[in-house]
Amino acid sequence: MSLHHSTRILLAGAALCGLTAQAYALDGADLLKKINTSYAAGGAAITADSIEVSGEDVVLKGVKFGLQAEPGKTPLTLDELTLQGVTEEDGGAYYIERIDFPEVNMTEEKSTFSVSDLYLAGVYVPGDDKAEGIDSLMFYEEAHSGPVKVTVDGKPVFSMGEATGTMSLSDDEKTISFEGSATGVNADLTTVEDPKGKETIEALGLQTLNGNLNMSGSWEVETGTIDVEDYSIDFANVGKLSMSFGVSGYTLDLVKQMQEQARTMQAQPQNEQAQQATGLAMLGLVQQLSLINAKIRFDDAGITKRGLDYAGKTQGADGAQMGQMIKGMVPLLLAQAKLGALQNEVSAAVNAYIDDPKALTIIAAPANPVAFPMIVGAAMGAPETIPALIGVKVTAND
Repeated sequence: MSLHHSTRILLAGAALCGLTAQAYALDGADLLKKINTSYAAGGAAITADSIEVSGEDVVLKGVKFGLQAEPGKTPLTLDELTLQGVTEEDGGAYYIERIDFPEVNMTEEKSTFSVSDLYLAGVYVPGDDKAEGIDSLMFYEEAHSGPVKVTVDGKPVFSMGEATGTMSLSDDEKTISFEGSATGVNADLTTVEDPKGKETIEALGLQTLNGNLNMSGSWEVETGTIDVEDYSIDFANVGKLSMSFGVSGYTLDLVKQMQEQARTMQAQPQNEQAQQATGLAMLGLVQQLSLINAKIRFDDAGITKRGLDYAGKTQGADGAQMGQMIKGMVPLLLAQAKLGALQNEVSAAVNAYIDDPKALTIIAAPANPVAFPMIVGAAMGAPETIPALIGVKVTAND
């Protein structure tokens, strides 16, 4: 083969590679459009003054985040936002390996707010705005926030060490599982100026709060079943409040209807009649839900005794005497609520908890899912039927 012929082949190959690269270059404008199609479902919009593509990175410059229904409001502005490791998937969808947000530092009058190490990882952007089910959702594999700090007059009033959230898709692509946590949550309540509030905070030993938050659960998108396995807030020297619940009927169609009503409310914030009408429409939508189960539990870490002592002091008594007063009042209050046989169970649980504050648990476990309209109707017309309707149980120190 001659040198001249070889050179022609090499040049042709280089030209072909160049054309191929151009053909498969990322379309940054299309990516932003599809992000907005999903993001706008909540009434929000993202704009960029310019879009640059470099390999698998898309750089948005002059980025603005705002609500479509509030054009007069100043949007959140970022000088630059880089979407790293962007690939186009089947059907025109996109996958973004990571989005790093710049550090936020805001000052307003005497207050400052800062947060760093913000990022999203494993972001899926739907390719078809007419897609159904999970294919229509934009979701992420991980969301992360580093330290958060809030100061007033130069004094720290709130901080958080780290917050994370993860989402994962089941093998059959029908269920989204989620987990989240916030650690190192600290609040300083000594800055409260109201004398009565300050007195209460000091008596209850709540000058500073230190704790963590956790959440985990899953959502079966097609059936609309949400199972929140744990939603808990745990503060040192106070206690841990844990909640879990299962609800059916939370379908994508319901989500879209609720988002539409939310946009209507945002569009007419000063129109009281429109707000009331939209609120009623929201209540109507919520009635599509059914309760599967629910549980609320509080594990005491000292707040109950301090609360009884303080309440007793305001009544000229001590904590033990205040506890006895509450034990005597509970049956009278429950009688007015007409809770039937549950009244004795609640009274027994409250008595046991006051005598030895460890834990108080309320459980709703109906034999079959109960539609919310049935629960509301029972509460309004025959409250004594609610315990049997949703299978309520109240226990203490178990």
